[in-house]
Amino acid sequence: MAVFLAFAMAQISIQLGFAEPASSSTALAVPQQFIARLSTTGGPITVNGLSAASGASLLTGATIETPAAVSATIDLGELGTVELPPNSAIQLDFADDGNVRVKILRGCAVVKKKGPGEAEAYTAEGASEKTNSNRRGLGFCYLNGGLNPLGSTASTAATSAGTGGGLSTGATAAIVIAAIAVPVTLWAALRDRNGANPSPSTP
Repeated sequence: MAVFLAFAMAQISIQLGFAEPASSSTALAVPQQFIARLSTTGGPITVNGLSAASGASLLTGATIETPAAVSATIDLGELGTVELPPNSAIQLDFADDGNVRVKILRGCAVVKKKGPGEAEAYTAEGASEKTNSNRRGLGFCYLNGGLNPLGSTASTAATSAGTGGGLSTGATAAIVIAAIAVPVTLWAALRDRNGANPSPSTP
């Protein structure tokens, strides 16, 4: 009888153990998809081909475009922010591990990284710039498939135009980008007048 009762008690204990609900730590382990928030200045912009205004939610992989006279800021919470001046287009990817990737399709973008992980600005042609422990801000404009630092695009255009023999296709494109870069540089400076300007050398 003693052996039988011990066996029965053991079976009851095992069944009660399996019947216990999952602990709160197990429930919290379920990953939640990270969502960014959009704010615009000057009017609505375009996200994945559709009109979007301040307060819209953005998921990773979104293509974001700003028209003339409209700028945008994407708030990534503890990961940082991405700012777009007018006439710019990017594809934005971000993950829970803290990594942020900005594919610049047109115009310029300013990335201010916070928290873990790294930020990368890149182009479809293979140009790439990344943040590190000493470089937490990126500011670049798309130019001929490459990335030009936000503050130097205008000087690059002037140098290209100054070479003899007329204007090459690259120089012509540089002048067009320079027309964007000058107001963009002023825009970035005004945005950051209370802090450091997020250029490639900004820590």
